[in-house]
Amino acid sequence: MSPIPISIVTPERVTPAPYSADSLADAANKEPQGVYTLARTYERNKALLLNDHLDRLERSAQLEGIIGKLDRSALRAALRNLIDQSGYAESRFRITIPRAAPDQQIISLEQFKPVPVEIITNGARIITLHMERQNPVAKTTAWMTERKSAVEAFPPGIYEGVLVGTDGALLECTSSNFYAILDGTLRTAGDALVLGGIARRVLLTVAPDVLPVRLEPIHVEQIRTLGEAFLTSAGRGVVPIVEIDGQSIGDGNLGPLTLKLRAAYESWAAVHLEPI
Repeated sequence: MSPIPISIVTPERVTPAPYSADSLADAANKEPQGVYTLARTYERNKALLLNDHLDRLERSAQLEGIIGKLDRSALRAALRNLIDQSGYAESRFRITIPRAAPDQQIISLEQFKPVPVEIITNGARIITLHMERQNPVAKTTAWMTERKSAVEAFPPGIYEGVLVGTDGALLECTSSNFYAILDGTLRTAGDALVLGGIARRVLLTVAPDVLPVRLEPIHVEQIRTLGEAFLTSAGRGVVPIVEIDGQSIGDGNLGPLTLKLRAAYESWAAVHLEPI
């Protein structure tokens, strides 16, 4: 497998990383601790809400006590160069601000792989996880490390894990936001409890045109009563969920409201793409 392109962006110049990796996951093992954002490209060199990603990246840094400000023009130029260098038709990329050297941002890029067709067609099976994020509103590399063993231990056929709070609330998944539809209302945890995903922002923009929205999580004991469930992330969009901990959601098939929300999300995204 060929190494993926990785650049270090400093105030003076852009240089190749002093290490190589064959994927974003592999690169994460070699990056210093800090905060990051993760996104994908569309139509090769376009992105969705890239400035929002960078805003959240700076907020995550502030929440973690990391001092520094992004040179957005330099980051965008470096990202465009990596896309050109890679030759990928579509890319998935990560921008990291290291804690120890916040003026040396890291851009890593790999070929984008869409959600498997069988997951989109048949829905995802997920499990609950009793794990706690120390600072859920900040996107930290420490969480990538903490969740790794749990993700690697997923049983066969399990696509994601949803974190359960101490009160039994279903909060967010290991690398995505979680939603449930209960009694015709969209339910998801409030902003103070979970990471404010960029895909979540889009979803909550389009959702009120489809059904009522309530920013309050459902609880473990309500899983069996759910009509539908799904997750979102910047790299995956809307992914239907048909089973949690072996319990079928609704009738075990893709939910009609989830499909409407997925279509609304994709339509909104198509209109709001912008050149990197």
